[in-house]
Amino acid sequence: MQTFSHSLNLGRRQALAVASYLGAVIAFLAISLVLIADLRNKAAEVEAAQARLDQLSERSRASLSASIASNAGVSGSPFLDGKTITIAGAALQQRIETAVAKAAGALMSSQVELDGPDAKNGFVGLTASMEVSQPAMQTILYDIEAGMPYLFVDKLSIQSPEVFGEAETGRMRMTVGVVGQWRSSD
Repeated sequence: MQTFSHSLNLGRRQALAVASYLGAVIAFLAISLVLIADLRNKAAEVEAAQARLDQLSERSRASLSASIASNAGVSGSPFLDGKTITIAGAALQQRIETAVAKAAGALMSSQVELDGPDAKNGFVGLTASMEVSQPAMQTILYDIEAGMPYLFVDKLSIQSPEVFGEAETGRMRMTVGVVGQWRSSD
């Protein structure tokens, strides 16, 4: 009877081992299927993000093309030209003086900043103070930002005539900070 009992226990152990093995295989298979489904979802998300990125990129290209087409009448270099950064600063100063004179304004002072925080990247700054009428102010700002070379107004301070004791119809005082990028003309 003992041999029969012993062989019965051996049979149960083997059946238990096979059942455990099959349970582990089924569990690993289920986990694998879940992971594969998750990877497919992630791939679909990446494809959707890529499609959105392509769409935005296409819009950006179209916007750039429209911008270039609208500025086709503007000619010249987009950079401040000069053999040295000092010459580029003088060109920037002359450009601002010309814009103020065209708008019938009076340039009170200007200072070129060759050693500003962005100078190491080739940027030249200028701070100019002037007296202008309100329409002239708009003309000057448009001339600075719409012409060549590309210049950017990074600071703007305007005082109405009443602040310094003049009649309301008097000229305004405007201080403007302008930045342009220099490129050597070698």
